[in-house]
Amino acid sequence: MSVTVTERDEEHKSREFRALGRRCWDVHQQGLLVGVFHSEQEAHAYRETLAREESQRQALAAERF
Repeated sequence: MSVTVTERDEEHKSREFRALGRRCWDVHQQGLLVGVFHSEQEAHAYRETLAREESQRQALAAERF
């Protein structure tokens, strides 16, 4: 599973958000946007949650076979 955190570029922010000079981070899972966060720490925490959940799913699937 591929989960990445990237800072959102200016072109993908709303005018209002750009006017405030704020930064935000996108979380992508296998190329799909799954979350947008106003703090980098929150984005990385979500990435870790997704990775942990995927590991748990894989462990359960391995137990079934």
